[in-house]
Amino acid sequence: MTADGAFCYRWAAAHLAPWTAAGSRVAFGAGGVVSKTRHRRFGAARSSARGGPRLPPPVRSRSRAARAFEGGRHVHDLVIANARIVDGLGTPAREGSLAVKDGRIAAVGDDLGAAAERVDGAGLVLAPGIIDLHTHYDAQLTWDAFATPSTALGVTTVVIGNCGFTIAPCRPSHRDLIIRNLTHVEGMPLEALRAGIAWDFETYPEYLVALERRGVVPNVASFVGHSSVRTYVLGEDATRRPATDGEIAQMRGMVLEALRSGAIGFATSTLEQHNGENGVPMPSRLADDREMLALTGALGEAGRGVFMLTKGMTTTIPWLEEVAARNRRPVMIAAMFVDPGDPERVFRELREVEAARGRDHELWAQVGCFPLGMEFTLRHPYPLEALIAWRPALEAAGEESYRRVLADREFRRAITREVGQPGVPNRFSDTHWNHLAIA
Repeated sequence: MTADGAFCYRWAAAHLAPWTAAGSRVAFGAGGVVSKTRHRRFGAARSSARGGPRLPPPVRSRSRAARAFEGGRHVHDLVIANARIVDGLGTPAREGSLAVKDGRIAAVGDDLGAAAERVDGAGLVLAPGIIDLHTHYDAQLTWDAFATPSTALGVTTVVIGNCGFTIAPCRPSHRDLIIRNLTHVEGMPLEALRAGIAWDFETYPEYLVALERRGVVPNVASFVGHSSVRTYVLGEDATRRPATDGEIAQMRGMVLEALRSGAIGFATSTLEQHNGENGVPMPSRLADDREMLALTGALGEAGRGVFMLTKGMTTTIPWLEEVAARNRRPVMIAAMFVDPGDPERVFRELREVEAARGRDHELWAQVGCFPLGMEFTLRHPYPLEALIAWRPALEAAGEESYRRVLADREFRRAITREVGQPGVPNRFSDTHWNHLAIA
């Protein structure tokens, strides 16, 4: 989620609408979600799942026939009454009722008249379904249709494929490589991925069809991922070298195919901390500007979709504005956090984003809704992995070798020197030890 609920709904209304359900989704929480949705092909696949979160049954009043008319007049299809209403726009919560007509919110107030169906929301919170713009449910959705725990927390739309870390397209020979990289870069348990993923797809369109066939509970909007596309075309070379012109053309064709099959856009990452198994950079980090411009150009050619990028230090806002201008497509930038070594940088970049928007180039910046926190161990210290001085630890072969590296005094001195330098890609500060808790 983002800090600004209004941002979520404005962005989603503009860019998720072609892929998500027609009509509003009505949800109320405090332990569960009740929803009514009309379904389109993908993006809002009708659930065939069983199990998942236990939802509280709605409290209904009178028979459908009796409810349909009051005083000879049919007013609404549904009224949710006596709930605590939170509209997601920053308005203070209030007690009241909400009416739905023809699949859309028709009124909010106290006495909304007759309805074909009434739900007593007393003691519950009534809110728009939460749109979570940044998730990594790509693998989990193949065995967990509920996207646990998000749906139990009021999330009704999840955006997957962020950072370009997807599981499709994927050749059978690359499956273990893909999931080993996910284990490192996103902290997903390796054995859970090996046991859980249902590999009944290879191409990206086949992945969408597989999700729809199994059924998903939330609306799902999916990016096609750069690292997966690059691995499909280059194999193990995806993490070693730039792509040739022929390989770039093949990748662009795959991105176009994905967009035409229902992808909401193309996602990539240049973030220095995004490393796969053994500290090898994720494939998208090996792409040069030539490759990036060709693949983002598929969005312009298709006339649809969003370019999503998790930004590293070398990627500038002016360059992203150029991409938006070339293709006349939106650019979503993640994640705009404060750098301990240069706390003002994120605010300079946010001003650049605002200036680009003033020039009619649609840039969006994802920000955190609370200060960034990380759990890590010395075996997998994600905040340190972008440091050049940490490379010997990443490249250590085996536990004993790793321990020797950590015990080396010169290695430790090199880490201390680097974390204190301005301009170093860093999410670890050697001056804010009060922010670090050891458990």
